[in-house]
Amino acid sequence: MPSPNILFVMTDQQRFDTIASLGNSQAHTPNLDRLVQRGVACTNAYSSCPVCVPARYSLMTGCEPSKTSWLSNWAPGDCVPERCGPYLASTLAARGYRTWGLGKFHTEPRHEPLGFQTHEYSEELWPTEQEFLADDYVAWLRARSPGFAHIEQVHGERSDMYYVPQLRPMPAALTGEAWLATRAVEELQSSDARPYFGFVSFVTPHPPIAPPVPYNRMFNPDDMPDPLLGDPAVDGADDYLGWMNHAVWAEDIPPSQARRLRARYLGSIAFIDDCIGRILDAVEARPDAANTIICFFSDHGDHLGDHRAWQKEGFFEASCRVPMLVSWPGHLAPNTRFTGLAALTDLFGLATTASGPPELRDGHDLLNTLRGTAPQRDALIGLYGTPGTRHFKCMVRRGDWKYIWLANGGRELLFNLRLDPNEAKSLVTEQPASAAPLRAEAIRVLSSRELTRAALTHGDLLALPFEPFPRVRIKQFARGVTDFGQGPTT
Repeated sequence: MPSPNILFVMTDQQRFDTIASLGNSQAHTPNLDRLVQRGVACTNAYSSCPVCVPARYSLMTGCEPSKTSWLSNWAPGDCVPERCGPYLASTLAARGYRTWGLGKFHTEPRHEPLGFQTHEYSEELWPTEQEFLADDYVAWLRARSPGFAHIEQVHGERSDMYYVPQLRPMPAALTGEAWLATRAVEELQSSDARPYFGFVSFVTPHPPIAPPVPYNRMFNPDDMPDPLLGDPAVDGADDYLGWMNHAVWAEDIPPSQARRLRARYLGSIAFIDDCIGRILDAVEARPDAANTIICFFSDHGDHLGDHRAWQKEGFFEASCRVPMLVSWPGHLAPNTRFTGLAALTDLFGLATTASGPPELRDGHDLLNTLRGTAPQRDALIGLYGTPGTRHFKCMVRRGDWKYIWLANGGRELLFNLRLDPNEAKSLVTEQPASAAPLRAEAIRVLSSRELTRAALTHGDLLALPFEPFPRVRIKQFARGVTDFGQGPTT
């Protein structure tokens, strides 16, 4: 049998609970539902560092953050290929694949070579006018409709508008999502005889939450649920989440605004779903459609007000658990649910196992696990922040249990996700015997890598005296604008 095509489709900041056929009766996702029918839905999949840059480096390398050296967006890693080996696209290109990557990559540096023979960008932020004009989607938009040339933020306004419901300033056909679907279809219609590895990466539903007409009014805010709140001591244990709220003017969002945001968030996902439908139609129009692996996933979720938090970078389920759909007709059973643990790190090994000699790196053998020929993961660890600092925290998942360690104050949380899926009450005091093996697993993993040993002291987790993180704002402008009060640069 010839090598399969491999298509990765990725969204940004999409929660795990946003697919209609997987239980969200309010969502409108007929094309993601097509993917659910086509293969396996991994319903306990995680981002091992739930923020954009680290998640993407783990995906492209098959290595955990403890090896890539990326443990946050704020503390840059270095020498990733030297640490981890060639990126996935380079690895598959060496196996004879035609490789093309489109959309958001969020690497550092911005245009880092990842091994894609065709590599086109639609990014979020452009610090300078030069970087803005070099963005492939921006160039496409300006060529087709020069009337939008004045816009500073083509995906919606950020800074104080980050969590304010918005309308995209251009019609749906001129958005980054539409450009991405169009380019993906063009690549899928290529007559090249080689198998392809395609990577399609949407910027949305990452805030600002700004779906275009008519998706902006597709859902009634009055039909949306209020955010889920737990014990205040649980919700407030990770003070970094409070810092995150304040950073983007989200520290005092009332329930009414939360419902409006949730409605437009589902609208954004419905729009992405329509774009994915165009891509799936193009896959199915090819003669090799049946020999095509499709993986759909997100880099992390969004609290959307749950646990009194917004954004990501925490280890509550809304932030670190992601949707993950994997299909390969004839090799994986259709319309199947896999409840074992999976991680973004596993997708590198899935692609290499399907295309030739397996190269799992830090990942688990997910493809053969889904086939039923390899054991499931026993446990999964998540890491965030520089080890040895107050920013450091980690998570361990095993069975029904989740353990969270916060270096700032040495705080611990323990949840039984089967009995308490909303993580409302920590059991760490009531059930220390359940926490102990998970804490020991964290210590074992942290001690195994040089980059994470600073999170330990004398063979135990390093606890630092609690200090609230200073509340500051993050001003996210573009095109050379750096603060309020500045005039336009064009």
